[in-house]
Amino acid sequence: MLLIKNANIYSPEHLGKKDILLGGGKILAIDSKIEAHGSFSMLDAEGRTMTPGIVDQHIHVIGAGGKHGFSSMTPEIPMTELIGCGTTTVVGLLGTDGSTRGIKTLYAKCKSLEMEGVSAYMFTGYFGLEPMHITSNVQDEMIFIDKVLGCKIAIADVRSSYPTDLELLHLLRQVYVGGMIAKKKGILHIHLGALNSKIENLLRIVKDHEFPIANISPTHMGRTKALLEEGIIFAKMGGMIDISTGGTNYTQPHKVVQYALDQGVSIDLMTFSSDGNAGLDKKDAQGNLIGFRKAPFELNLTEAIELIKQGLSITDAFKLVTNNPARNLGLSHKGRIAIGCDADLCLFDDAFLLTDVFTAGNHMMKEGKVIVKNSYD
Repeated sequence: MLLIKNANIYSPEHLGKKDILLGGGKILAIDSKIEAHGSFSMLDAEGRTMTPGIVDQHIHVIGAGGKHGFSSMTPEIPMTELIGCGTTTVVGLLGTDGSTRGIKTLYAKCKSLEMEGVSAYMFTGYFGLEPMHITSNVQDEMIFIDKVLGCKIAIADVRSSYPTDLELLHLLRQVYVGGMIAKKKGILHIHLGALNSKIENLLRIVKDHEFPIANISPTHMGRTKALLEEGIIFAKMGGMIDISTGGTNYTQPHKVVQYALDQGVSIDLMTFSSDGNAGLDKKDAQGNLIGFRKAPFELNLTEAIELIKQGLSITDAFKLVTNNPARNLGLSHKGRIAIGCDADLCLFDDAFLLTDVFTAGNHMMKEGKVIVKNSYD
């Protein structure tokens, strides 16, 4: 067991300076003063800020890219790089490519990350209408595959399958019913491109077919201003909108959040995810392709901190990367500092630099340095 004393805790709600006891991968106690009796390790946080570990619900852990040929594919993400930016829970997914990237490989990577200390889940499916499966269909995937939290599909993108409302509803039904049986929330996670159709079909599905909006999870909502405007309508209907920090955006992600807040969207209905490790183009000043780069995944934390610098409270800024994505995914044991939740924690100094990271109570980063290794390091 580990006793951390004198931490200024944001749950993400502000709890003030507390002691926190960790054991068996869980948070066992939080109190103004906890006395150490028996066999304990102890760490004095010295008043540093403690938050839940970051939850990244859209990240290409086995790589992505490939739109400019095989050499433009991105590699897998090592566990240590996730810890280095405070990310303790990930949801891996496929992108455009359902041929050279496999759903079984994605499952194996999630299990590998879990063995190395990071909580990892996944979405079945990819951009196409006919999802990639481990079993035979999405409903079975939800029921029988422990790591599967939902299904991914793409709309409003030339690389999508241009699914109809009815086809989307059939997928939603499988996610919803499979989730009921498996006691998972179940979401259809929807990649959005820049086509003029935007999320018109999602709005129709909610309005005309009365499908529960909580099970529909649109992402890349900051790709264009027009898309964001429809996302604001979706959020005001009670839906959760996801803003990519590492992928394509028409403006900086923190400005997307600020604009949505100004339009009356609740901070509780927005999330950040990185789209990390997606393949992005490098272009020169004339717009010519000169190479490739990986979408960064450390920007979830960077953009949350930028919002704090712009005047948003620590509580609200960290909701975007902790409690909100955990609620969207139906992971009630993640994204919060509360008794019974997973002991996934971050500590920050006065300048909001990350100093320490814990996953399931294990000390993974100490004094700004990752102290664990990948399996092949």
